Amino acid sequence: MLALNNKVAVITGGSSGIGLAIAKRFVSEGAYVFITSRRQSALDKAVAEIGKNVTAVQGDVSKLEDLDRLYSTVSAEGRRIDVVVAGAGFVVIAPLTTATLDQFDQTFDTNARGAFFTVQKALPLMNDGGSIILIASAGKNKATPGRSLYSGTKAALRAFVRTWTMELKDRGIRSNVLSPGATETPILEDLFGSKEAAEAGKAQFASATPLGRIGRPEEIAAAALFLASSEASFVAGIDLAVDGGLSAV
Repeated sequence: MLALNNKVAVITGGSSGIGLAIAKRFVSEGAYVFITSRRQSALDKAVAEIGKNVTAVQGDVSKLEDLDRLYSTVSAEGRRIDVVVAGAGFVVIAPLTTATLDQFDQTFDTNARGAFFTVQKALPLMNDGGSIILIASAGKNKATPGRSLYSGTKAALRAFVRTWTMELKDRGIRSNVLSPGATETPILEDLFGSKEAAEAGKAQFASATPLGRIGRPEEIAAAALFLASSEASFVAGIDLAVDGGLSAV
């Protein structure tokens, strides 16, 4: 039997990388998915890759009006939500001494505020017994120079699910964090600025990871499927590291 048969999932950041891999896996397991991201061209490409059972809604999770439009689309299609995956993210290298207000605001508005209101605005449409998955990062547990803004937002996600586990317990809604290590996604090249620098960065990440490599988006999607499915029916409030052992050592 398919793990998400007839379930409905909303996935932010669903047009590329980990979010797209999750959308593909969920659809292969019987779900209907709504994906959103800022770039329409990326969404169009993602819809073609997913192939079926998908609706794309362009939007920026840091803008509440865009989230309202996303959920209005879900409602207009007569759907109710079983799974929310808050995966939209922004990362910038910004040391304490040089970080700007714009960098602070963009990082927190996307990663923390965006995730918070993605979930809050989903709740009226969410079925009892549903699953909330926030995509954080193994980096929140590491002292990496230049990444205090990013790591701070991901640590906030960990705090969110602890509280939501209590706030939503009467509805049986499970909230969990999924924390990938370095993963083979387009954001890595954007982070390092060039293909050459990205390759050097990936090699450095791999050498720091006990399993000796970086992750694949499909591996993160497999963990998301577990948290979304009834196989995780007694799993709530956790931080599931999928990082090749990086945060354990």
